[in-house]
Amino acid sequence: MPELLQQPSAFLIFLGLSALGFGVLLISLIFGELFDFLSHDAGFDHGGGPSFLSSRVLSVLVTAFGGLGAIGTNAGMSIAASSAMGLAGGVACAGVVYWFARFLFSQQATTMVTPSDLVGCTGRVVVAIPAAGIGQVRCQSGEELIDKVARSRSGEAIAENSLVTIDQVLGEIVIVQPWKSPSENATS
Repeated sequence: MPELLQQPSAFLIFLGLSALGFGVLLISLIFGELFDFLSHDAGFDHGGGPSFLSSRVLSVLVTAFGGLGAIGTNAGMSIAASSAMGLAGGVACAGVVYWFARFLFSQQATTMVTPSDLVGCTGRVVVAIPAAGIGQVRCQSGEELIDKVARSRSGEAIAENSLVTIDQVLGEIVIVQPWKSPSENATS
């Protein structure tokens, strides 16, 4: 072992990478996501969650790459073979961490209603919608009742207490059309 410490070797480089990755992992576990300001989220209405480019996933990749590369070098493998083994193991370990983080994120519950949750919902008109005017509809998304300002898609009047289907969400206004039963939809 002392001969390995006298000159920089592939073993020490792999070991250093492993230590660096483990240090970044510890820091991110204590202080939170380190590179959150470099987020690539564009604010679209998607599930969100952890990214494969998060500091935790990348630090696990570097830690496993360095550790497995050092093991391969110490076992007498060439640098290329040790690097390949480290890369394969690093990607596998990072993939496990990524999918586990996605699993944990998917277990979170929220009551936030997004526009995509409303499209296709059936609602009831609570304030009549006059011809080419606006009224109000109430619909249920999950366990939450939501009141929205509504406009008829065709411009026709829709009476109070009528059932409607939400076709589109434009900001705070929903575009609706009179509800049709499944048998009416099949004939039209």
